[in-house]
Amino acid sequence: MNERIQRVTEMEARLNRVAAWLANPSEDSIAEDIRILDEYYQGPLWRSDFEADEAGAFPPGLPRGVLSEDAVYHALTEYEELGGSISQTTGEGVEERSGKSYNSPGR
Repeated sequence: MNERIQRVTEMEARLNRVAAWLANPSEDSIAEDIRILDEYYQGPLWRSDFEADEAGAFPPGLPRGVLSEDAVYHALTEYEELGGSISQTTGEGVEERSGKSYNSPGR
């Protein structure tokens, strides 16, 4: 499996874990998944993978909801709205209850 497909598969799994947790919050920590998704989404790799998807570089049937325009953004903001602090997991980003809006990658 090439590196790009492996990365999208990993990020898709992380997004699915976060979505499951958001649907039924528990004591289980999703901090690492949040941190890694935030770094992916804010960094250049998400944009690169998104553009590759738009160019048809991924095989049909590959789950890639993580590359939708809003999936990661909504998961991260919902996590923050539930009181999670992305800044605590990444050292930067949105501070809990700061009123700052979450930055989506340039579109």
